[in-house]
Amino acid sequence: MTPLNRRNFVAAAAGAAAAAVALSPETASALPAGEQRGATDEGELDFHDRDDFEAAGKGFIAALTPGVVKNAKGQVVWDADAYKFLEKSAPKTASKSLWRQSQLVSKQGLYKVADRIYQVRGLDLSNMTLIEGDAGVVVIDPLISAETAAAALKLYRKHRGDRKVTGLIYTHPHVDHFGGCRGVLPDGARDGVPILAPDGFMEHAVSENVYAGTAMQRRSGYMYGAQLPKSAAGQIGCGLGQTVSLGSIGLIPPTKDITETGQTETVDGVRFEFQMTPGTEAPAEMNFLLPELRAVCMAENATHTMHNIITLRGAQVRDARQWAHYLNESVTLFDGKVDVAFASHHWPTWGGDLIVELLEQQRDLYAYMHDQTLRMINSGMTGREIAEEIELPPALAEVWANRGYYGSLSHNVKGIYQRYMGWFDGNPAHLWEHPPVAEAKRYVRAMGGRSATIAKARGFARDGDLRFAATLLNHVVFADPENRHAKSELAKVYTRLGQASENAVWRNFYLTGAQELREGIQESPTSVVSPDMMLALDVDQLIDSVAIRIEGPKAWDLKLRMDWSLPSLGGKVWHLTLRHGVLTYRSDTKADPEAGVTLTMTKPQLLAMLAGKGLGDIDVKGDASLLTELLGVVGKPDPNFPIVTP
Repeated sequence: MTPLNRRNFVAAAAGAAAAAVALSPETASALPAGEQRGATDEGELDFHDRDDFEAAGKGFIAALTPGVVKNAKGQVVWDADAYKFLEKSAPKTASKSLWRQSQLVSKQGLYKVADRIYQVRGLDLSNMTLIEGDAGVVVIDPLISAETAAAALKLYRKHRGDRKVTGLIYTHPHVDHFGGCRGVLPDGARDGVPILAPDGFMEHAVSENVYAGTAMQRRSGYMYGAQLPKSAAGQIGCGLGQTVSLGSIGLIPPTKDITETGQTETVDGVRFEFQMTPGTEAPAEMNFLLPELRAVCMAENATHTMHNIITLRGAQVRDARQWAHYLNESVTLFDGKVDVAFASHHWPTWGGDLIVELLEQQRDLYAYMHDQTLRMINSGMTGREIAEEIELPPALAEVWANRGYYGSLSHNVKGIYQRYMGWFDGNPAHLWEHPPVAEAKRYVRAMGGRSATIAKARGFARDGDLRFAATLLNHVVFADPENRHAKSELAKVYTRLGQASENAVWRNFYLTGAQELREGIQESPTSVVSPDMMLALDVDQLIDSVAIRIEGPKAWDLKLRMDWSLPSLGGKVWHLTLRHGVLTYRSDTKADPEAGVTLTMTKPQLLAMLAGKGLGDIDVKGDASLLTELLGVVGKPDPNFPIVTP
């Protein structure tokens, strides 16, 4: 790792090269001389540059006062006022650069973007955009929760009149862009309202949140710092927004799919021209041009941070090459046609030249990390080695919008490596390693025991090598999870790493890990698998959701065949077989004469049955005990599984 790489604002405090984490002077002074040489002095950053603050405040109309949103039970689901501490100067417990980003992102209220275009920002992780049409208002990306979306719409109506919602657009299938739909289109207000989304929206909206939803939600708690106190020493944001709201999540299916670039749709007199961008920030995503209003919505493809190629909460690796390609296409499609670009996070960019500059800088950011990772792969380097060596050109690294507040260069290039090469780095020593606990016990024994390992770790921490100190202490904790001394020392190291990090997600992971080491696991917030999402699953997906919960060893010796018949779905019959611990199925319109039981039902009855509410009015022909046997080997996911302990 070269001094230039560290100069490009990486996590030298943690020794995490290219992680886009700046250093406080105190952290830098604790490093060995070699590490200090490359440590980023935040004085090198132009904190006198106030352009982003001017843009973030432009068009401000009014804030939600107080900035608190509650649900029907009086429980707080969003508290913007909790971040008022950000009005002060950056403390020693936070990166000055990340503090600046959080100051920008925490601004909340109603803003005028352009004639007939408004945004409510800072009332959830994402923005809600409102475009005034002939008879009402078209809503773009209605936040995560119905409560925050309703509060945003109410704030808009307070200052722009009681306009009805005449259209709804989802730019992509992440929950912060559709979950609040029922807050803007409650029951009784949806008749005839068009809902537009990119092709494939429903498949990806439900599959991401159901198949690995439990594990992703648990890790999301770390990623967004959901359980951390909002304070200068705790959670100060997540770079993309401040945090996630905790209200009611819904999903109203689209009525119109957008399938190709150039497709034009008119909603309430407003003309939209779409650009399809699949495989970028989401598997299905789209930008759109408002030609008469000279504005473009970049969805989540161009924001004021380096985004994630692989998100630490867990997801399929995104395609950095395609991302760069579509941003290049955006420049071609929109250059000279727009005066403002807005997105579903952060603040808009005004002026044609600045818009093109933003798009090109982000294009080159993703293209560079992709191409250089492949170059280094083909020179024989592993993902960890590439993350240690890669450096951005100063012309890209010094752009505020390219800073690693949400994604990091370190974990992004590891994601690119994973996309092309998988988990194995080719070294046989890594082909069959012990699992964490078994490995930890052996390391601790080889280091001379628990006390000796802790002492060595403290020495590395004193010398500034927090990375290796964390490695050693993690081994002690996994070898002896009741060792309070080891957990306390590891929590201290994680705290130092987190508070030194410019990357908000890294900060939240480290600080949440430290908190759980000290206090234990806290109960996770509400699941994102809402009734709407379950209803949106087709029968194949519902059976898949059962299949991935089969406790294989318990089901090795079971042999079951049954039919699930749903006449309302075209008379289709699903033939389920449980054998060898695997639940398989096929469907047609004929009964299986070998089925031990046939259940004839509606889809709501199927959902109720899978939710544990019994057979109810389901028509049963055959041996109903077979269903009991099947459900008896279906396990229940653990939403509070340990992460920093075994």
